[in-house]
Amino acid sequence: MSPKALLSTTSELLRLALTFEHPFDAVVQRFFREQRALGPRERAVVADAAYAVLRRKRWFEHLAKSGKGPRERRLALLALALHEPDDSRWASALEADEADWLSRSRLAAQAPLADWPAECRHNLPDWLAERLQAQVGEEFSPLADALLTSAPLDLRVNLLKDKRPKVMAELVKDAVECELTPYSPWGLRLQGKPSLTRLNAFQSGAIEVQDEGSQLLALLLDARRGELVGDFCAGAGGKTLAIGVAMRNTGRLYAFDTSAHRLQALQPRLAKSGLDIVYPSAIAHETDERVTRLAGKLDRVLVDAPCSGLGTLRRSPDLKWRTSLAEVQALQQRQQAILTAAARLLKPGGRLVYATCSLLEEENEAVAKAFGAAHRGFSPVPVSQVLGDLRVPQADGLCTPDGQYLRLWPHRHATDGFFAAIWTRN
Repeated sequence: MSPKALLSTTSELLRLALTFEHPFDAVVQRFFREQRALGPRERAVVADAAYAVLRRKRWFEHLAKSGKGPRERRLALLALALHEPDDSRWASALEADEADWLSRSRLAAQAPLADWPAECRHNLPDWLAERLQAQVGEEFSPLADALLTSAPLDLRVNLLKDKRPKVMAELVKDAVECELTPYSPWGLRLQGKPSLTRLNAFQSGAIEVQDEGSQLLALLLDARRGELVGDFCAGAGGKTLAIGVAMRNTGRLYAFDTSAHRLQALQPRLAKSGLDIVYPSAIAHETDERVTRLAGKLDRVLVDAPCSGLGTLRRSPDLKWRTSLAEVQALQQRQQAILTAAARLLKPGGRLVYATCSLLEEENEAVAKAFGAAHRGFSPVPVSQVLGDLRVPQADGLCTPDGQYLRLWPHRHATDGFFAAIWTRN
């Protein structure tokens, strides 16, 4: 593809993405379905350029404002050309005055980071930057920097199929570089982003793609053989599958979600997993009859609550531009309602785990404290104690200073941002 066509294609993808009407992964999938002439290499270049703009939008827009012409074209040209050693490749694609502007922009981009305005360094909306800075203080800059990177590719080994060392050896034999995850006893972290679908371990169900932090959430539930367990807001079932393996495929595991479409995505993964104790159930809401009939019967319930997802910005950088403070505050009410409904399912002595992939206190500690204050029949369980009992390395470092909650941060733990709280029903 010529530089001119590549620039035009990237500009069009950015035009669609920057409306922020839909998740970027959905936008890019649809875009490439309609751009059938693009080969794998061109798709990668176009997608990478668009992701770069979404990650560092405020920085790119600061550079782009000195240029002329359509905004999307300026942003696309910067994202494509700044990765090249010189401007010569793009000469044929440039219009009048763009060559000089691009050269000036290249020089400007080399300025020390400290010389840029604060918003160009952290590349977050102001409301989010203010909240995160208040939460982490001096760690704000390392956190903001971490959120601008790409997330590693983590796998969970399906222990029903094979043991972790054997799977690791098989991957190495297939020229896939990997290492043990530092916290999860089930995880492997890959070097780079190799194609997994061709691997026997993937085809057989011996491995699943799952962030290490997500694996720890399933581990916290500590589901046992023969128990009745519920996974609220199961989605495509990553944690459901991990919980089922922890139960050694005995007992009964309910996977609830309001999206039948998302639960359908679980079916092929479930077929490969070797699990036959999982019962996916599409529900209309948290007080659906399919849920209420289980009141007081379950041993354990995981509430992987709908949230802003701002802990996953390394994977979905568009979320920070598509999410507003008002939406976060509205989510709090939803999270409380779901947590309250899920709590009714537990029998005395049962364990309740509330979790999000959000960085914000409003969706995490605030929800947990409100639930605890309103439900005296549930006793909080320190997460550090549970992790210690499970022999998770460096358990205290994965928690809030008081040990009460799980708090995973991209800059500290190289995971997505996760939160979890635990209670036992009295």
